[in-house]
Amino acid sequence: MRHYGWLTDAERRTLFHREPVEFDLDSEVATLGTALGATLYMPATRPRLAADIRKQAGRGVVSIVLCLEDSISDAEVPGAEENIVRNLARLHREAPAGEVPMIFVRVRHPDQITDLTLRLGQATAFLAGFVLPKFTAGTGSAFLDALTAAEVVSDRRLLAMPVLESPEFLHLETRARSLAATARLLDKHRERIPAVRLGVTDFCSAYGLRRTPEMTAYDVKIVASVISDVVNVFGRSDGTGYTITGPVWEYFRPQERLFRPQLRTSPFSGRGEEDLRTHLIERDMDGLLREIGLDRANGLLGKTCIHPSHVPVVHALAVVTHEEYSDARDILAAGVEGGGVLRSAYTNKMNEVKPHRTWAARTLRRAEVFGVAREDVDVVALLAAGLQ
Repeated sequence: MRHYGWLTDAERRTLFHREPVEFDLDSEVATLGTALGATLYMPATRPRLAADIRKQAGRGVVSIVLCLEDSISDAEVPGAEENIVRNLARLHREAPAGEVPMIFVRVRHPDQITDLTLRLGQATAFLAGFVLPKFTAGTGSAFLDALTAAEVVSDRRLLAMPVLESPEFLHLETRARSLAATARLLDKHRERIPAVRLGVTDFCSAYGLRRTPEMTAYDVKIVASVISDVVNVFGRSDGTGYTITGPVWEYFRPQERLFRPQLRTSPFSGRGEEDLRTHLIERDMDGLLREIGLDRANGLLGKTCIHPSHVPVVHALAVVTHEEYSDARDILAAGVEGGGVLRSAYTNKMNEVKPHRTWAARTLRRAEVFGVAREDVDVVALLAAGLQ
């Protein structure tokens, strides 16, 4: 697998100072967590599931979740399970490994983990792991025990992405205790956890809320507060933290707008990209772009996506800029001892060696999997390449 692998070699050379590297299901868990990018959710009932997976992989999708939970009805579950088994078996027979993204299955209950692993047989070679819904310290042990049993059955590592979406993480009187207990549970399975996911739609549901396409998750204050506390517990840079992925963006068709767009004209004008700006605004992706920026500022990386059009937008903003790369390398080259302040090679900021060191290390890890843009390539150029 490789981000921007669908581009030609010449196109990648035009965009990247350092091209994204390849990775696979045997890569380090931290690398896979960083590389998830835009994780595309699909209902497991899709009739052409194998073909759809390969199609989206060809368009740049690197991680996919086949959903057996909220996206389908109770009555559809048995048929959806059989659909997953049949289509992953087909992928195993027909698809080269390099054409298949990281595939996770979002289950409803722990028994599905071991049952599906047994039924998949050799096709588990194309299964990255499972998404664990409504995950708490109380419910999580059974999921993780089932995952351990499934690893024995399949004789390979299986990953788990817990979703924090239960009201006990939202309600003030239970939040701190629940977050701490869940963190203690996950710490015992650290080698299996590429990322912790946030179920912001469920958080909003607990209070009967829904954000409009003109608002980000951070404009919904009760949601912003729980994101902050999740990052506080699960996003620490002392070796106890995890990749935390951004909330889903729900909109993908034009909506009636009340407020003006959130994208400036100047980055698009004078270079023939005015139509790109119009395209982004018409599909409410200016709100998505702003939310991704706020995700990054608040310690989140990657995003849950429910529409393929969101994927290139998420990935364009994940590419490390030449300026970020230059700053990160300078900070790490200064060494641990001594500290001090360096002037950025771009002469527009200070780089403080000790406080910025963890940021620099994370930036270089992101640079490995998403690449480093050339000095003259900005996010507009990356968006244009991804949305072509």
